[in-house]
Amino acid sequence: MTDTTRPLRVGLLGYGIAGRVFHAPLIAATPGLRLAAVVTANPQRREQVADEHPDARVVDDAESLWADPDALDLVVVATPNSSHVPTARQAVAAGLPVVVDKPLAATAADARTLVDEATRRGVPLTVFQNRRWDGDFRTARRLVEGGALGRVTRFESRFERWRPEIKAGWREGGTPAEAGGVLYDLGAHLVDQAVQLFGPVGTVYAEVDRRRPGAQVDDDAFVALTHVGGVRSHLWMSAVTAQLGPRLRVLGDRAGYTCHGLDGQEEALRLGGRPDAPGWGEVTPDRYGLLGAGDDLRPEPTDPGRYQDFYAQVEAALRNGGPLPVDPRDAVHTVELIELAHRSAAERTVLTVSS
Repeated sequence: MTDTTRPLRVGLLGYGIAGRVFHAPLIAATPGLRLAAVVTANPQRREQVADEHPDARVVDDAESLWADPDALDLVVVATPNSSHVPTARQAVAAGLPVVVDKPLAATAADARTLVDEATRRGVPLTVFQNRRWDGDFRTARRLVEGGALGRVTRFESRFERWRPEIKAGWREGGTPAEAGGVLYDLGAHLVDQAVQLFGPVGTVYAEVDRRRPGAQVDDDAFVALTHVGGVRSHLWMSAVTAQLGPRLRVLGDRAGYTCHGLDGQEEALRLGGRPDAPGWGEVTPDRYGLLGAGDDLRPEPTDPGRYQDFYAQVEAALRNGGPLPVDPRDAVHTVELIELAHRSAAERTVLTVSS
């Protein structure tokens, strides 16, 4: 990329929830990036692109992008999970740097093959693990790494919802290739966050259920990870939680940290907010978590959420050769752990993670 004066041109594949709510507004708000093309054949979504990003051209299929790879500098795969790998492989074959939405693949074998191919061809590839930039997670990470909690022994993390009715769409679909269900959808975030905080995992235990009548995929799951360093991560993900638990609880031998409620950036994006607006990602004091031990608890200010940092780092990496925001091999490992969790639940046993 020799021209440092023009924005990098981005092609976005898919304009459903991931493409429209997350990727398009974040790309548009990132200095140095320009949403140049959107792939969608859906008439309603084509109209939405025209209204929301009028400078982007809209094309029916990805082949239109691969036919002229020199017209783009980056592609983003925000299509259904089953198409992540084949679409990303086409981008890699075209020599185009690529961002893939999570989960990277339905199987660890496919994820590994994709990453190996990108590495062999020298094509940058990263994965949209945006929850690393949630404000609550950033706060927990600061407290853990700064020693405020002492030696951490237990990490509890929840993405819980109350959705007693099954929704239409591939996320509720039953074929393994679609990688639907809460363990892939929400677990991809929770597992990634746990490993980011506490490192390699030694064993996995899981309980995975279909609670709603007619459910084709898991809608309620619990995963216990025992990290090599001794921390136990307990992760809940569910669509059928009538009363929500704490979003995060981190317990150490000096203090604990507990917070409630989901990071507000997703809802802000759904409502049309942009991360370049003043006050983006900030949390009001009434929603701060609590830090301390026993009766000695005090509000701990939440670090602002910063989803915008993901694409800012992508832009910097492509221009200057710096690190990408997410090592794709982290995403491969996340899928490995999700596969082990499914197997653990099926076999009703604790499984050892191979080194």
